[in-house]
Amino acid sequence: MRVTSLRTRSRGGERTRRPSVRALLAGTAALLGATTILATVGESVAGAAVTLTAAGSTFDQPFFTLAFYHYKASTGVTVNYASIGSGGGQKEFEAQDVNFGASDVPMNKTEIKLATGGSVLQVPVALGGISISYNVYGVSSGLHITGPVLAKIFLGQIKNWDSATLKKLNPTASLPNEAITIVHRATGSGTTYAFTTYLAKVSPTWKTKVGVTKTVAWPVGVGGEGNEGVAGLIADTPGAIGYVELDYALVNHFSYCAVLNPAGKYVSPSLTTVANEAALKPKVTWTDFSITDLKASAAQAKTGDDAYPISTFSWALVYKKQKNTASGLATVELLQWLTHPGQKYAKQLSYVPLPSAIQALAQSTLEEVVGSKGKQLLTPALAAKYAKGA
Repeated sequence: MRVTSLRTRSRGGERTRRPSVRALLAGTAALLGATTILATVGESVAGAAVTLTAAGSTFDQPFFTLAFYHYKASTGVTVNYASIGSGGGQKEFEAQDVNFGASDVPMNKTEIKLATGGSVLQVPVALGGISISYNVYGVSSGLHITGPVLAKIFLGQIKNWDSATLKKLNPTASLPNEAITIVHRATGSGTTYAFTTYLAKVSPTWKTKVGVTKTVAWPVGVGGEGNEGVAGLIADTPGAIGYVELDYALVNHFSYCAVLNPAGKYVSPSLTTVANEAALKPKVTWTDFSITDLKASAAQAKTGDDAYPISTFSWALVYKKQKNTASGLATVELLQWLTHPGQKYAKQLSYVPLPSAIQALAQSTLEEVVGSKGKQLLTPALAAKYAKGA
């Protein structure tokens, strides 16, 4: 099942107005049927069907849509997810307007101080690759690109597809005399954070001029809202190149680049190559989470040869103390399911099922969540119920 998310596009600084997260959630609730009673965060409604609200990462949206559909079918719990980008989801979470947020980059210590609901916990929920997708007539998948060259393209320093630099990397490709159109995210984005983390690692110029950030003062290009908006612009714009989560590239039948990794191999994103990248750093935390452009140790050499260097985890944001125990318990149970048996739906959409060590991190983090009276919500029995992975 695939549900198309609402999106807007930005061209030349003009942007259509996007509905508020509350409007998105209310619309979703109406679509799901009048029998579902939507409770606001922090309230409980006697006898009502359980409904949770969440907002954030468009990177996660395809996986969440499929997973939450199946979760409702088996449990009766509805999850209304507004795919508004990591930055927007973080703001809704900070204001306690949703049960949980979703972001491709964990909140840092400064951002956590803005959260109005107390201590924040961050749970890894998804693992995927960021494809470098393009729309160039006659050029099939597998166009070779290096990190430094990619940085030059996004800095506006390489302007045409038949540039000498791109021809040298792709001597057998029929690169046209066509202008390159850069497509990027228009607003704050965890996917952008992961992408700029990669570019800063491979390009000193990018690191100095732009840096690592969710919101970029882009030197060139047009902006789309969310992965959906970027994908739409790539599809509609001859000569375009942009960065989108792999499932968006596959659904839209995009061509995408093979990227040179630190082992000196050109690698395309796939379940295997993203899993290999994650395997190079088996232990991550919310303060040490980047898995872009990792160098393999001698013992990891074989894995490193086939590792895709632009990969990332995504995270759910939850408050440690839930002011409503009933909705808190429903949230914890959902996330325990999502990070364990629910990962089979990630695999169906070309996300990589969470490695066992990351599943263990997710569970141990959820075990810290307590209800309004301070009682642990993820009991050993509940954890065991969803202990198995995908």
